[in-house]
Amino acid sequence: MPTPRPPHHHPDPAFATTLAHGLSVLQCFRFGETVLSNKELAERTGLSKATISRLTYTLAARGLLLYDTPLRCYRLGSTALSLGYPLLASLRVRQVARPLMKALSDRMRGSVSLGLRDRLRMVYVETSRGHEAIAFRPDIGASLPMLASAMGRAWLAQARAEVRASVLDALRDAEPDDWQRHADAIPAAIDDLATLGFTRSRGDWLSDVHAVAVPMRYPIDGEILVFNCGVPAARMAPAKLDREMGPRLVQLVANVEALLA
Repeated sequence: MPTPRPPHHHPDPAFATTLAHGLSVLQCFRFGETVLSNKELAERTGLSKATISRLTYTLAARGLLLYDTPLRCYRLGSTALSLGYPLLASLRVRQVARPLMKALSDRMRGSVSLGLRDRLRMVYVETSRGHEAIAFRPDIGASLPMLASAMGRAWLAQARAEVRASVLDALRDAEPDDWQRHADAIPAAIDDLATLGFTRSRGDWLSDVHAVAVPMRYPIDGEILVFNCGVPAARMAPAKLDREMGPRLVQLVANVEALLA
């Protein structure tokens, strides 16, 4: 998915445009794209090559980027990792949920993950795997789409109507192809959450994976966190997904909320 281009002229005079541009550079790196050239960064951000050169030089000097001389490209530096650690460490729900997630992932022979919203994506902050499927290995920090994934649909379904509308408007503009394919699934997800207690994605994001997701009822540090469970489609018929996997994930979330309380 292309990285959204940062605004060149923000209406608020307090907005630090240079800082926003630097963050946009860091946000260009995704799973499977560990090295990027200045040219690629310029194309993804919409910034000039001269601006990108200044930003990558500064970010490298601060340890946020590393320059790969043979490839003449940049990769994320260790300082970028350390910036996210305080957030992960502060989420007590990760420690509380971990043994319950492991038990469910082993039982379903799938993956159970915990995530939160990052702008127009969902990002994993904890995960447990009970399978060996090479192509389906979610990990901490991995992101997934909001419209196609059960986790994204659960977040949208639980959001207040005005917040949901704002996010959906942004998704329509930023991801028109996904919008065409998956927009109709959001009203169904809202209904699923109200009637079943979970949302579903039957191969809509990964064609060979069926998934369900359940949002926590109350924010943690201002964020609504969402649990999901995904299983290779060969092991999970749609009827079993509704009858077994969804209700078990609902119970897991209820148990986590009780332990936190």
